[in-house]
Amino acid sequence: MLATPAYAQAAGGAGGAIASFVPLILIFAIMYFLLIRPQQKRVKEHQKMVAALRRGDQIVTQGGIIGKVSKVKDDGELEVEVAEGVRVRVVRSTVAQVLNKTEPAAS
Repeated sequence: MLATPAYAQAAGGAGGAIASFVPLILIFAIMYFLLIRPQQKRVKEHQKMVAALRRGDQIVTQGGIIGKVSKVKDDGELEVEVAEGVRVRVVRSTVAQVLNKTEPAAS
């Protein structure tokens, strides 16, 4: 007697179903460690940098504007002096880089 293809496929049982999910689980694990985790680390570092901004820091915005922080406001804004006497309001989260960090005043 010959086994039909339908009986041959059913012979795998539950072990075959679990084995078919292993590549999917491996792909998710690789994506997590190569893409998701490093991005979360970068976001945490950026939030820490933005939270540590203070008056006198020289910054670069995401738009490429270089200036010195003249006032730090509580509502998520900074006042940045771009040139002498020229001040611009900037959203805190748009700060891309801190060029020169000022030292905290000694108490």
